[in-house]
Amino acid sequence: MTVKLTVLATGGTIAGIAGSATAKDYSAGQIAIEDYLENVAGLGLSAELSAQQIANIDSADIGQGVWNDLHRATLAALGDPECQGIVITHGTDTLEETAFLLDLTLPVHKPVVMVGAMRPADAVGYDGLRNFANAMRVAGDGEAAGRGVLVVMGDRIFGGRDVRKVRTRGTEAFRGFPRESVGLVTPSSLEWFGAPWRAVGEPRFGWVDALPEVVIVAAYSGLCGEAVARCIGPDTRGVVVAGVGEGNMPEAARRELVRRCAQGLQVVRASRADEGLVDAEPDDAANGFVASRALNPAKARILLQLLIASGETERAAIQRAFDGR
Repeated sequence: MTVKLTVLATGGTIAGIAGSATAKDYSAGQIAIEDYLENVAGLGLSAELSAQQIANIDSADIGQGVWNDLHRATLAALGDPECQGIVITHGTDTLEETAFLLDLTLPVHKPVVMVGAMRPADAVGYDGLRNFANAMRVAGDGEAAGRGVLVVMGDRIFGGRDVRKVRTRGTEAFRGFPRESVGLVTPSSLEWFGAPWRAVGEPRFGWVDALPEVVIVAAYSGLCGEAVARCIGPDTRGVVVAGVGEGNMPEAARRELVRRCAQGLQVVRASRADEGLVDAEPDDAANGFVASRALNPAKARILLQLLIASGETERAAIQRAFDGR
């Protein structure tokens, strides 16, 4: 049976061109989605695709404006009775951030699947078409609904809350934490590792067209309070510390952030380690800090932005929200 899917394109390496099959450098976001789907048609997959170009850029440049357009287009596709699933093409550098943001702000009654590539379209061993074919298979599967936003890369399916890019090269560049992949997929097969986990279809947060400013401060040996202060502007509402170890930081940086917390700034301790659980510590309540639990700094930033935008300012409530992720 032919499924009807909506494709929303934002650019990235999956739509990139190098100009040579062996070149190292390339330009992301060069192929329009209509042209890309002409190549997909040659794969002989049983799906009817409609497409919309949201953007065609390097994902490092994706921000609030593109997110606004992408969210509106995804909601429209979810509301289309003819559409059975959505595929979103995206650059890999910030894919995990967009996936997590959409996972928190979209209903889950239809599959929403994000996909990218690690190699440009004219490179030897281009992975984009296979990844895209896999994403189509997942988006067309009824069991993908109720799992939130999914990411398909390297024949694996990841949950939007877990996925993270862990390598700069090679096609096996993504992993999940704390859950690893939630399924395996090829153009001819699909296997889920468990039942859907999102029983309630409504989004966790309402959409905000202008998220509040939250900055990430990287911890390192010798980080001083003055360096922390320089990262905080007049419009900054929150700070996520990409801490050493389990969200730790030098004492001078801690003292500056405690002072800022007393003035109303929200501070979350995360870890710069690739796989790092950051638990609440006895001093967090006195300091005014929140522990990020399993969220890395980039995702902790997004959750904190949504919490602040929703009007939440109470430290214990913010900590409960992070505990629930």
